[in-house]
Amino acid sequence: MWIKRNYESDPGYLQAGKVNLLYGPRRVGKTALIEKFLNDAKGRIFQGSGDDIQLRSILGSEDSVRILSALQDYDVIFIDEAQRIPKIGWGLKILIDNLPQVMIIASGSSSFQLLSQVGEPLTGRSRTSMLFPISVSELKTQFGGMQIIQNLENYLVYGMYPEVLCLGNNNDKVAYLHELRNSYLLKDILELENIRNADKLYDLLRLLSYQIGNEVSLSELGNSLGLAKQTINRYLELLEKAFIIKKMSGYSNNLRKEVTKTHRYYFYDNGIRNAIVNNFNLPEQRNDIGMLWENFMVMERIKKQQYNKIFSNNYFWRTYDKKEVDFVEERDGKLFGYEFKWNPRKVKIQKEWLSTYPNASFEVINKDNFLSWIE
Repeated sequence: MWIKRNYESDPGYLQAGKVNLLYGPRRVGKTALIEKFLNDAKGRIFQGSGDDIQLRSILGSEDSVRILSALQDYDVIFIDEAQRIPKIGWGLKILIDNLPQVMIIASGSSSFQLLSQVGEPLTGRSRTSMLFPISVSELKTQFGGMQIIQNLENYLVYGMYPEVLCLGNNNDKVAYLHELRNSYLLKDILELENIRNADKLYDLLRLLSYQIGNEVSLSELGNSLGLAKQTINRYLELLEKAFIIKKMSGYSNNLRKEVTKTHRYYFYDNGIRNAIVNNFNLPEQRNDIGMLWENFMVMERIKKQQYNKIFSNNYFWRTYDKKEVDFVEERDGKLFGYEFKWNPRKVKIQKEWLSTYPNASFEVINKDNFLSWIE
């Protein structure tokens, strides 16, 4: 079953005259999306991989004559696993500078390695698009809102990876998520950063799994894991670059009572988070449903922002006397505050937020109204 991705409805997400970079977490369907585009593309198409020794030799050579003689005859050039080609950024620069009429696409399973390699050479010459796990808005467009409501608990537990959504059996979903956790989750970090002790990274992720919606103390994490604060900070940065966790900072208008020096961390996908803690019970059987709901809502909203080009700075807000707002958007010169409640009856209006920022808004997002907020 093919779940139509948001980018398929955006004819401009791939452009000639730019190097189009598609990045994001592993296994979210980057290659499949591009291959679907190539099936409908016109003209001569070259589709290659960084695993190909000859292609690696040519594109990594920095020899413009050699590169152009091999690839100048195509209308579309797609390089998958591009991060495996040494100096790929310079090779792509030669192509786009000399063949501006050609559509050039690059992607790879190690997205953060690819982005680090192409940054400087392709300044002003690239267009990046991020692909997440499937979004609620993508599912709603294809299957309608009722299916979202009926399957909401499954999304909270098993997440939104394309293959998970296509598996009908829950045991198969659990097996796939365990495979993803064990085989792919930390692959980029362990391969590229020469980190030998994967157990510490998993332990760190496990601790973060139980702190969703709470500020994280680097010192406390370090004490729990027997690691220096600087090491914890480095690991967190690597986990962000690998698209496993997402950092959120505190909002402040420089008021002394507001907490700003700590951060909160969310997981890109609920299924991955639950695989880390090895808990796939349904909501009525677990005590962390509030964390799952908040994580799900934050990431679905971020997907909407990305796909709909909503330019926003995202924060949480908390005072030292524990008044807080889960999610704050700063956009168009305005503040929008949101609280996430799985149980619609547990509604608490944050009066201090509104008194501190009288021009801001406040809304509670629960099971009854979430669809309009993230579709």
